[in-house]
Amino acid sequence: MKQLIEQVNKHLDEYMQIVYPEDIFKAMKYTLMLPGKRLRPVMCLETARILGADIEKAFPTACAIEMLHVQSLIHDDLPCMDNDDFRRGKPSNHKVFGEANAVLAGDALLTFAPQLIIEQSKSLTSEQIVKIIHEYTKFAGAYGLIAGQVVDIESEGGKLIKSPEDTLDFIHMNKTAVLFRLALRTGAIIANASEEIIEKFDIFAKKFGLAFQIYDDIMDEISSFEELGKTIGKDKNSGKLTYVSLYGLENAKQKFKNLIQECYDIIDNYDSKIFKEILDKLNNRIGSV
Repeated sequence: MKQLIEQVNKHLDEYMQIVYPEDIFKAMKYTLMLPGKRLRPVMCLETARILGADIEKAFPTACAIEMLHVQSLIHDDLPCMDNDDFRRGKPSNHKVFGEANAVLAGDALLTFAPQLIIEQSKSLTSEQIVKIIHEYTKFAGAYGLIAGQVVDIESEGGKLIKSPEDTLDFIHMNKTAVLFRLALRTGAIIANASEEIIEKFDIFAKKFGLAFQIYDDIMDEISSFEELGKTIGKDKNSGKLTYVSLYGLENAKQKFKNLIQECYDIIDNYDSKIFKEILDKLNNRIGSV
């Protein structure tokens, strides 16, 4: 896991060169290179590997997914969204570069990511690249990340069209799980996996994504700024709909454990220390609180 993270960081640094106009590239690279778990690119690489692909083929796509993730974080922190001054223990992008440049940095990452896939995926076929770009654009837009963000904002104001349970699942299937789905689906495409295998990994990604969001909701309730690197308790103070606010802390923990066990059941069919390490870390952390 540590070695893969180091490789992802190395590729991100190489891909993101600072050129004129420097301000926008500095803003893009600032949040992109903040220390992070790099779960999404690592899971893309590991999916490709366990399905038989050379992981070198997957680095452009894996790094593009991290850029998309970072774009969502930059925009999520903006005053007009969640209004958070910190990300990964450092000042948020708009606190360093100003709100206008933060908006543009997010936009630039959103568009640079598919450019990176097209230009750097020289060992993939045209058909694979088209499939990957289709997955990227679908999950990045109004059928994915943006849909989740819109409903998240609406629900914070008490505007619920669906039930609280359905609304919460919709938000986090689109705001959180969607990027794990993108990572695993594209990793499988790089390995030329069958549609049946892609769907199997998609099921894993959905379950993991919801488990990860429940984990995040629990940690927002019980953790500290030093541990998470972002403002704690904002969801609760703003009346945001979360798994803890809807189901209570203990029920949220149980829902998390059930989903993680289902993830173990799926991935046990494959030889992957990386996936098991990721599941173990989350499972052990919640099990200790």
